[in-house]
Amino acid sequence: MPADFDVVIVGAGAAGLSLAYRLCAPDSPVSLSVALVDAPPGPLRAPPRTWCFWEPPGGAYDSILAASWSRLRVRAADGVPTVTRLSRLRYKMVRSDAFEALVGQRLSRTPTLVRIEATVSGVRDGASGGEVLTRGDQGERVLLRGRLVFDSRPPRRLPPARTTLLQHFGGWFVRAERAVFDPTTADLMDFRTPQPAHGLSFGYVLPLDSHTALVEYTEFSPLALDADGYRRALRHYTHHVLGLGPFRITAQEHGVIPMTDARFPRRGGRSVYHIGTAGGATRPSTGYTFAAVQRQSRAIAARLRTGRPLRVPAPYGRRARMMDAVMLRALDSGRVDGADFFGRLFRGVPGERLLGFMDGSSRMHEDLLMGLRTPVVPMLRTVVELPFRPRRERPPALVPPAPTDHEESTS
Repeated sequence: MPADFDVVIVGAGAAGLSLAYRLCAPDSPVSLSVALVDAPPGPLRAPPRTWCFWEPPGGAYDSILAASWSRLRVRAADGVPTVTRLSRLRYKMVRSDAFEALVGQRLSRTPTLVRIEATVSGVRDGASGGEVLTRGDQGERVLLRGRLVFDSRPPRRLPPARTTLLQHFGGWFVRAERAVFDPTTADLMDFRTPQPAHGLSFGYVLPLDSHTALVEYTEFSPLALDADGYRRALRHYTHHVLGLGPFRITAQEHGVIPMTDARFPRRGGRSVYHIGTAGGATRPSTGYTFAAVQRQSRAIAARLRTGRPLRVPAPYGRRARMMDAVMLRALDSGRVDGADFFGRLFRGVPGERLLGFMDGSSRMHEDLLMGLRTPVVPMLRTVVELPFRPRRERPPALVPPAPTDHEESTS
């Protein structure tokens, strides 16, 4: 196995797989040798999960979508719904196993790509590029050298920040005995959940058909729950709020996403770049990552495939990052009520304009108009205060709790 490549990609999650997929497009004018390094099965490899994003119909991954929706709903704490009908966009869900299979088909037809299963112990600059230190399943050490190295591993410690919350969640894929779901409508936020003392919580329902859905309990708060905490919250939500009746749990997912105004460095050295969450692709105010990963991957691949000098764009602009910092601080300080804050936005802002903000693609006048739909005085107070708040390190536990039973029945 050769140890020298044009590109070495560390990690085969959404960011690593997306970049490999773009680099190995069959119409590439430049043939690049690529090594994709994935962790062996075990605690270092991410469990199966879902990714959601919005874009017009006809996207690159439409053939593998688990579902898509043209109607989005937000429910206030009193149950009053706000429904957004999308005309140009669709809210889409991809499951990681289907995404991995699609990417794997292209990679298997690319003779210049090598997939390596190994534990990465270090990434560093070398004399003529980047170096990735790995250990195989037999304990053998292999040094991979790449002209460029893209590291998608989540950071062990978050950079210093003024505000850091965690978006943490537990989810069940459920199969109900009765037809209780509306497959045309996705529930983005349902605030009929008990609110934590610090932060906010909501339910999240993505129907696959009238009997089947992904149901999640989500919190924005400083600390994650344990596995029993998510189980209790999900049982309350499915039984007492949604009233699903008897149902079967067919799969589970858990996750923890940093919501922080920390500055994530896009470079780890002269020849080493961070991508994905480690490169700032997670939107601080919402936790969405997949769409920014696609933009980042397309931009990187377009330059490398045409032989142009590499430039890794920032996932979000300065104005978007500033607005996120203000929103996070206002939530964390308790100056705004989270359920009321998001409810106002969805009631007062056209749906596709709001999704543009959440995706970091809105224009300045749209952001100003949206700002008028928020609690103006608390937000202005936060704007004035923010420059004087110091950035501090905070190493949150980003490892999600292990799921319990894979399949069970409940009634």
